[in-house]
Amino acid sequence: MLGERTIGALHGWVSLLLLGPPLLLVGCAVGPDFKTPDVNVPESWQTTDDAHIARTATDALWWKAFDDPALDRLVELAYGQNLPLQIAGLRIMEARAQLAIATGEQYPQVQQAFASALAAGLSKNAPIAAGIPRYLGDYRIGFDAAWELDFWGKYRRGVQAAAASMLSSVADYYAALVSLTAEVARTYVVIRTFEVLIDLIQENVRLQEDGLKIAESRFHNGATSELDPTQATTLLEGTRASIPPLQTSLQQARNALSTLLGQPTGTVEALITGPAAIPRAPATVAVGLPAEMLRRRPDIRRAELNAAAQCARIGVAKADLYPSFSLAGTIGLETATTAAGTPNLFSLNGIFFNAGPRISWPFFNYGRLTNAVRVQDARFEELLVAYHDTVLRAAQEVQDALTGFVNARQAVVFSQNAVKSAERSEELALAEYREGATGYERVLDAQRALLEQQNNLAQSSSSVATDLIALYKALGGGWEVRQRQPFIPEGTVREMKERTNWGDMLSQPPASDPAKGQPPAKP
Repeated sequence: MLGERTIGALHGWVSLLLLGPPLLLVGCAVGPDFKTPDVNVPESWQTTDDAHIARTATDALWWKAFDDPALDRLVELAYGQNLPLQIAGLRIMEARAQLAIATGEQYPQVQQAFASALAAGLSKNAPIAAGIPRYLGDYRIGFDAAWELDFWGKYRRGVQAAAASMLSSVADYYAALVSLTAEVARTYVVIRTFEVLIDLIQENVRLQEDGLKIAESRFHNGATSELDPTQATTLLEGTRASIPPLQTSLQQARNALSTLLGQPTGTVEALITGPAAIPRAPATVAVGLPAEMLRRRPDIRRAELNAAAQCARIGVAKADLYPSFSLAGTIGLETATTAAGTPNLFSLNGIFFNAGPRISWPFFNYGRLTNAVRVQDARFEELLVAYHDTVLRAAQEVQDALTGFVNARQAVVFSQNAVKSAERSEELALAEYREGATGYERVLDAQRALLEQQNNLAQSSSSVATDLIALYKALGGGWEVRQRQPFIPEGTVREMKERTNWGDMLSQPPASDPAKGQPPAKP
């Protein structure tokens, strides 16, 4: 049976451990509390007085505004197969594990079970007092625990930093989604643009071949000199020579799209169906207000969360300036072999323990600890400045893309008029040359002008689409459709679970839980 003194000591040790949580709650969290910095953004975007621009909220599924089924299919495939996006999703899993580590630091930081067996033998030449055995063994089994009370909020600040970092990784994932959607759409527009340019050149080749036939006929009939068919041949072959570089660029764009889809080259041709036409922008584009951009853009949210995490790290560093209060103890069973035999290890008589508080204050390291706080504070200020810079650059991107889109639409109207005039000029010049009313130089000039204006129209139409894509990207749309979708593919989840015990960390969290993957939008 245990003695009253032993029972009393055990009771005091347990009571001291039970007092830990109240002591933890009494403590304060040193260091600054994070507040979202105030930023200056314009009340509205410039050029929003254009008839094609609306101030209503931007559609999350903005790529569907092009009404192109092939583009819709490519975006959906990229969401499930893009490899850099999967890497961003895996970083969320890493951040979750880091958050779990930081959360565990709030509980006993050193805890371990131990067991030992020790045998000892004394020399026969050594003097031994009567009753002391020459050979003995010692057997121990027990448990150690040490708990630094979070009196100054060091571990709570650590949890805040890890939680903000985890949410920052989620925002980074959504930022990757925004960039991926825009890049897939932009590459698709580039592919369609090259297809249109090649078709235009091939159509002009046919027109120029007709002109060459007329020039050769007139030359053979003695109506003109050899100069006319020679000039016609020069223009024709020069036009044909412009096709191979475009075909090279077209194939390179297709290869880039294959990589975005996480597929080997040569596999996207079957996905790009339908006529070769540059996607047309909708009649009206919704851009919302600058304040809405702050809530929509994941990279702004990421910059804010990075600053919040660093703010909490200042508190972690400041806590080291103050004394730390710890509880430590050991409890176990011990027995020893003697000449009389080996007592039962698991009897109550074998219990041993020690427990007590400890105060540690490294005041001799005050200079180094103070400088460590300064390092964290400087990093925090850097991230605050980076947040302001991110907001300014985001607003610039929106305004640049909006200006480019509006001006590109105007250029399309002018180019359409120029193409109509060039087509009529080419018809008239060729008809007059056939009748001998004019020289072949007029035909050459008209055909060159026609090809140039057609190319200008195609480039202007492409600019409208690409500027609109850049505008939607700058506004930060596209990530909303993935709020309740897994961050990593099912196949990857199975592989990771077979390799490592991940518990429930790989499961998709509810969208309403801010600590487990809230979309990067401010409340």
